[in-house]
Amino acid sequence: MLCELGQLFADAGHGLYLVGGSVRDALLDRPLTDLDFTTDARPDQVQKVVRRWADGLWETGIEFGTVGVGKGVGEETARLEITTFRADAYDRVTRNPEVQFGDRLEDDLVRRDFTVNAMAVRITPTGLGEFHDPLGGLDAIRDRVLDTPAAPEVSFGDDPLRMLRAARFVSQLGFSVAPRVREAMTRMAGELGRITVERVAAELDKTMLGHDPVAGIDLMVQTGLGDVVLPEVGGMRMAIDEHHQHKDVYQHSLTVLRQAIDLEERSSPPDLVLRWAALLHDIGKPSTRRHESDGGVSFHHHEVVGAKLTRKRMRALKYSKQMIDDVSQLVYLHLRFHGYGDGTWTDSAVRRYVTDAGPLIDRLHKLVRADCTTRNKRRAARLQANYDDLENRIVELAAKEDLQRVRPDLDGNEIMRILGIPAGPQVGQAWQYLKELRLDRGPLEHDEAVDELQKWWNSRE
Repeated sequence: MLCELGQLFADAGHGLYLVGGSVRDALLDRPLTDLDFTTDARPDQVQKVVRRWADGLWETGIEFGTVGVGKGVGEETARLEITTFRADAYDRVTRNPEVQFGDRLEDDLVRRDFTVNAMAVRITPTGLGEFHDPLGGLDAIRDRVLDTPAAPEVSFGDDPLRMLRAARFVSQLGFSVAPRVREAMTRMAGELGRITVERVAAELDKTMLGHDPVAGIDLMVQTGLGDVVLPEVGGMRMAIDEHHQHKDVYQHSLTVLRQAIDLEERSSPPDLVLRWAALLHDIGKPSTRRHESDGGVSFHHHEVVGAKLTRKRMRALKYSKQMIDDVSQLVYLHLRFHGYGDGTWTDSAVRRYVTDAGPLIDRLHKLVRADCTTRNKRRAARLQANYDDLENRIVELAAKEDLQRVRPDLDGNEIMRILGIPAGPQVGQAWQYLKELRLDRGPLEHDEAVDELQKWWNSRE
């Protein structure tokens, strides 16, 4: 495919280069998904060159000089982006450039975010040609460091989102940032206010899905980027004095995130919901901290406050309703297990635990286990043994009852027929009563359910 594409551009008198993350990932032996190219051909010329060869063309980014190209059909489709050399200018108010097309590859490379993304390989009719690395990207890959082609103040001033991209690449690639980059991020963190929340959330998710999101999040917090986009996370860094000892909540949360990742299924993609819940599960602690008379520290109802704070932050970042509901519910439920003790829960309490978690139950299992960070080996072993016991009880009850779909033993139509009432609020109240009864006592025989319904109805009169 590359040879064919190289031939098409050569025949048209234009150069074509594989560029950016595609070159970086190839050098790092990372899987290549979408391929990025750059060329001296203008967008209309690119379309003319590839129109007959391509199986699909997209003009979504054409105002920025990018032509999307599809080759192949179905799952075999390769997606390419071909962008004209750029020599943009920025207004320093938004992150949107005043698009200017360039004529030299070197001018295009110097405007990129980091030197590791500023390498290119010419595509020729016979395959890969010259390797272009005018800014030392290969050395940066060897050193595993992120640095900017120009002064970081210039790069981040042009596009502040690049500071969040630095955190993302730290998470994805395991790189560190150059000292001058870290210093610039710290000075310029406030510039992130120019970025739309949608773009911020997209970068945060990519960071969270990386190989080491803890490193990316910690870079954000240490440089002040977190104060702008995730202030509640950095806010968990609480002073600890000699009289009131407790864990550093921030470091604890990072440890829980690491341990939650370790519990993910290796055969499945990273679990974004679980990772966000692990990071945010204790954000309610700073505002609920109380110093007790015995020298201890309490955080009563921090799971309730944390769930509310999670909703507020994720709404501000414009996450989907489902994402917000799932993450905040896990935060809300993460502490409930600690009332289990040594197996003292009734079957009713186990049913409610499973019912309240619903489809999140497997994630809740992982979150609760990850939340055990005590250095006391005996206590850690006891907590894990207690949770093993709870999971076994859930399995045993599930074998007898459909715990994932706990519903009343009578449906709405039966309720209306038995009580002789029309559809309305009273049916809903009866249904809810029977559901609570089902949670407390498990499945009832039909006649027993009818009898309980009638007793409840008569007691209302």
